[in-house]
Amino acid sequence: MAYRDLRDFIRALEENRELKRIPFEVDPVLEIAEFADRAVKQGGPALLFEKPKGYATPVLINSFASMRKMEIALEVASVEDVAARIVEFLEMRMPEGLIGKLKMLPKLADMGAFFPKTVSKGACQEVVRTEGFSLLDFPVLQCWPEDGGRFITLPMVFSRNPDTGKRNCGMYRMQVFDGRTAGMHWQTHKQGAEHYRRAQHHGSRRMDVAVAIGSDPATMYSAILPLPPDLDEMLIAGFLRQGPVEMVKCQTSDLEVPANAEIVLEGYVELGELRTEGPFGDHTGYYSLADEYPVFHVTCVTQRKEPIYATTIVGPPPMEDYYMGKAVERIFLPLMRLQLPEVRDIAMPPEGVFHNLILVAIRKSYPGHARKVMHAIWGLGQAMFSKCIVVVDEDVDVQNYREVAWKALNHIDPERDIQFVLGPVDSLDHSSRLPNYGSKMGVDATRKWPGEGFTRPWPGEIRMSQEVKRRVDELWKAAGL
Repeated sequence: MAYRDLRDFIRALEENRELKRIPFEVDPVLEIAEFADRAVKQGGPALLFEKPKGYATPVLINSFASMRKMEIALEVASVEDVAARIVEFLEMRMPEGLIGKLKMLPKLADMGAFFPKTVSKGACQEVVRTEGFSLLDFPVLQCWPEDGGRFITLPMVFSRNPDTGKRNCGMYRMQVFDGRTAGMHWQTHKQGAEHYRRAQHHGSRRMDVAVAIGSDPATMYSAILPLPPDLDEMLIAGFLRQGPVEMVKCQTSDLEVPANAEIVLEGYVELGELRTEGPFGDHTGYYSLADEYPVFHVTCVTQRKEPIYATTIVGPPPMEDYYMGKAVERIFLPLMRLQLPEVRDIAMPPEGVFHNLILVAIRKSYPGHARKVMHAIWGLGQAMFSKCIVVVDEDVDVQNYREVAWKALNHIDPERDIQFVLGPVDSLDHSSRLPNYGSKMGVDATRKWPGEGFTRPWPGEIRMSQEVKRRVDELWKAAGL
């Protein structure tokens, strides 16, 4: 049964002993962030601050901050279950004959149930304010000492493609400038930024934007997914939660937002208006530099009567976003294998903060196969930001980082096996020669073949025989070890 809203999710976390209520005052400026950082580093629970200092609105943080919490969020025993469901739908084929087609009807009906559903009213509009509101009414966090201010860090930002009218929902941080304006951190490669550029191309002066804060977990999570352009995140949210996302029309624009949201900020960006945003303590573990970004003007605030403010903190890994990214890794592996069937597994270590390192195990079939996979990954959506790709043979467990380091460092001849390319890089990459443009590295750490110029014998790996292991098992016990 899909969670109805954020409150259902909070109850589920509490029932599973994955939530801690903090009943005393804690300051949204730095203190809540320090609580959250300590909790995630220690494998602690989600935190619900019932009395953030100076505010009546509770703050929820770290709700996705472990694989167990991700399982509760997606209502599965393992995130691999979501991947299995994706595989099932990808492999679905219309069978021959009437009987076979009739047997498919339940599955086809299930697919139809994922589509978002428009409703006439929702809890997110229990209170509507077009006057007398302020962003400063909410306990927005300042996470790190040198941040440029307070940042909304878990928003679902809705916009429409001016060419197609299709909806996009992305998660872009928003620095609160004052009671009515905030920065809109649309990195140049994101779909929100593309909508902005398309609106400029059409000669528009303004672009409607709506920001929802707090919803059922699958809907919130869908905003970070690396989906193809114009694929509706609310459809994927429906797939994840196995029930349609109910959407309600905004009060001041034609945009729709999740009806179960806690808080909605309606407004617009003025095309061409930019303002300095940042610095911001980011998931790289460093402050991303201040830069110019569009300004979001709030024209209306709608909310529940007693909303809960959902937020997150990013910083030195591992943080909450690592577990959200790890789930993406597992869920989207079947989609990657659809285009690259030779890929057996992938891993993105927390120290690589997603885009800095991808480990890939492949079933090698021909000379140069590892290089083909590197270039293919650099051509897959947001995987284009992968700074380092290390490709190993299928018998290497890429989830075991020690094994990967051992095998890779033994298998490479650096001059022969390392390849450098130029291309787009993540906007948060502070080391690149230019903003959004720099170099990337691929490492072919597979065993080399004669067809790749390697004519020496490849040595065997040292392994003790199973027979000796069994004999020593008994002797080991007899020795009391």
